[in-house]
Amino acid sequence: MKIPTTTDIPQRYSWCLAGICYSSLAILPSFLSYAESYFNPAFLLENGTSVADLSRFERGNHQPARVYRVDLWRNDEFIGSQDIVFESTTENTGDKSGGLMPCFNQVLLERIGLNSSAFPELAQQQNNKCINLLKAVPDATINFDFAAMRLNITIPQITLLSSAHGYIPPEEWDEGIPALLLNYNFTGNRGNGNDSYFFSELSGINIGPWRLRNNGSWNYFRGNGYHSEQWNNIGTWVQRAIIPLKSELVMGDGNTGSDIFDGVGFRGVRLYSSDNMYPDSQQGFAPTVRGIARTAAQLTIRQNALIIYQS
Repeated sequence: MKIPTTTDIPQRYSWCLAGICYSSLAILPSFLSYAESYFNPAFLLENGTSVADLSRFERGNHQPARVYRVDLWRNDEFIGSQDIVFESTTENTGDKSGGLMPCFNQVLLERIGLNSSAFPELAQQQNNKCINLLKAVPDATINFDFAAMRLNITIPQITLLSSAHGYIPPEEWDEGIPALLLNYNFTGNRGNGNDSYFFSELSGINIGPWRLRNNGSWNYFRGNGYHSEQWNNIGTWVQRAIIPLKSELVMGDGNTGSDIFDGVGFRGVRLYSSDNMYPDSQQGFAPTVRGIARTAAQLTIRQNALIIYQS
């Protein structure tokens, strides 16, 4: 039996075999390049005891899951600083997120103005349960910048509760701190045997929502054989804000409003509406503008080529 040698194989077949071998060698390293690097944490300790979980560091810039205080932005509008629970996620949340996903609850959804009643699955969730906003609200986006501690949320306008521009929920209002106040002015003149002095004060006490105020003055004169001294109590009153009515209550010495007629002093009780409790957009007259934007848009209203409103 004759064993074939290389001389018996045609030259064209030898070139084919050589090409197949070289191709196999070229393909082999490409499969090996997909293997991930792994570090055994047991190398950190000599006695071989267990160490902390270091798996999150295998994926680059991943931060630990915990509570972070971040600046909350909704549709490019600053909502405020908020403590939010963040959880680790494998979803693509951007290069700056640190592999974290915010955990929303009912209180936080109300803070950003989301109309939870429009989503039955959200209305049935418990307050302390973590809600994935991306899965609960269609077309919502989340962008978290870990370095800047800024959480940007984009939500369709139709899913938000209707509120005036600049509106701040009453539960976020601050009544202030207890305080004692004193504002005074003293002037005097002395010469040629005449003495004259004048003193005025506006003092007060703040306790919770109550404000106690007193306004008075003192006059003194002596000269040319004449002497006079008088204390004048201009007014004393107590006032406080009535938040549900968006009004101010004044009891004691006060004055009527002077928007149309001249103010008149009185001693009694006055309840009047306070413009300071309304958003900026509701202070005074404003036209009604209606429309629907299919995408994220900027609304600009001009009067005589001047911008009077922009959102």
